[in-house]
Parts: sequence; structure tokens; C-alpha cells
Amino acid sequence: LFLVSALFSMAALATITVFLLISGIPFIAHTGVAEFLLGRRWAILESPPSYGILPMIVATLYVTALSVILGTILGLFTSVCLFAFCPKKLVLPLRQLINLLAGIPSVIFGLFGMTTIVPFLRDYVSPNGVGYGILAASLVLAVMILPTVVSVSLDSLSAVPKSYYEGALALGATKEEALFGIVLPAAKNGITAGIVLATGRALGETMAVIMVAGNQPRLTGNMLKGIRTMTANIVLEMGYATGLHREALIATGVVLFVFILIINLTFSVLKRRKQA
Repeated sequence: LFLVSALFSMAALATITVFLLISGIPFIAHTGVAEFLLGRRWAILESPPSYGILPMIVATLYVTALSVILGTILGLFTSVCLFAFCPKKLVLPLRQLINLLAGIPSVIFGLFGMTTIVPFLRDYVSPNGVGYGILAASLVLAVMILPTVVSVSLDSLSAVPKSYYEGALALGATKEEALFGIVLPAAKNGITAGIVLATGRALGETMAVIMVAGNQPRLTGNMLKGIRTMTANIVLEMGYATGLHREALIATGVVLFVFILIINLTFSVLKRRKQA
């Protein structure tokens, strides 16, 4: 039974990989890698149509990077608080409440972003009166990846031998110096692994991003302007895509698949270093 389960998982992964490569690679070869990956225009109704996904790649990297930075800072300080400063009776309830965030559907996060974050940015932050964009999507994703960062970081901090912390205190370090100077560096491999996992979650998120990002396929670095990520581009247009248009969307999935593969390989390397 275990062998069949393992083989099924491997077969599913192999099937998805083969489908993406067979359906996406020919389009990339036909269009040209440079034109597809570095093209600045996504205009399927033009004659001839343009299938450049550089705006989506850049938007995906912007949103992922900003959300991971925000989520890591908030999650890391939350885990340190639960580990050392929070009363022991409150640690478990608070951790369970944070973990509940992982069970909330992404569409609910998107709805929260549309009704709360976007209006706030539109009315109090944005100079052009638009709340949809990179910043809104990043804030929503930062909350979504929070459980991953907090859970993995807290486990990593708890795995550090208590003698490290107690020894630092015995040598005259303050509580904060012992935590940030000794315990956190000792747990850096596990914390980094949690950040990598959170990056994979942010990179592949779709529904919440669609609802708050603005969905405009353009190249911009303005955090308060609408953008479209690769996942959003696939979901928004796959329902009516045919011919080369459909092949272009599948090829976009190939690029996204490569990104996710890089993230997973990075996590595997970090995990091996931690075990070593």
C-alpha cells in the first residue's frame, strides 16, 4: 500500500511535468526564448499578437519578494515573542490561532484585501486614488505566509539546546543579546527553510492576488499600480484561450514550474545542510 502510494505521487508529478514540457516547450521554441521571456507586451488581440511575459515575471518577483520580506519580519518577531517573552500559558493558544490562518481559503484573504486593504491604500496612501497593485497583493500574501514562517521558526528556536541560551546568560549577556546573538543564529538553517517554504507559497498563490493586484499586464515598479502575475495571467485567460494563445499560457506555466522547482531544490539543499 505504501509503495503504491509513493508510486502514485511520483506518477502524478511525472505526468504533470511531461504535460507541461510537451505542451509548452514547442511554443517557446517557436516564439523564441528571448521574445517570450523578455517581451514587454502581452497583447493577444493584436495582429500579429504579442506574447511577452516579462511584465508578469517582474510582477511575480516583486509581489513575492515584498510579501516574503514583510511576512518574514512579522513572523520572525512573532516566533521570538512566543519563544521567549510570551507567558507559557498563552503560547499554545496563540500558536493554534496563528495556525488557523493556514486553513482559511485564499478567496477569503482576497475578499479581506478588497474590502479593507485596498480601500485603505486608495484613500490614505495612494496619490492617484488607486488601491489595487503590488503593495495590496504583498500585504495580503504576507498574512497568508505568516503561519508557515511562525511555525517553522518557532520549531527551529525550540530545537536549539537550552545550554546555548543559559550559557550566554551566565557569561553576562542580557536576555535579548542571548536570543538575537546566540539562539537565532543557531536556528538560522531552520528559519531559512521556513522562509523558502513561504516563498513557494507566495509564488504560487493565485486567487487572492487576482482579487487585489489590479490584473493589468504592464511593466511597472510603482507599488500602487495594478499588475498581473504569472498565475493570475493563466487563470484569467485559460477559460477562453485557443491555439497559440492557449499554448502561450501553458508555456507560462512551464516558467512558473521552473521557478517552483528552484524553490524546492533550494529547500532540499538547506534541509540537508541542517541535518549535516
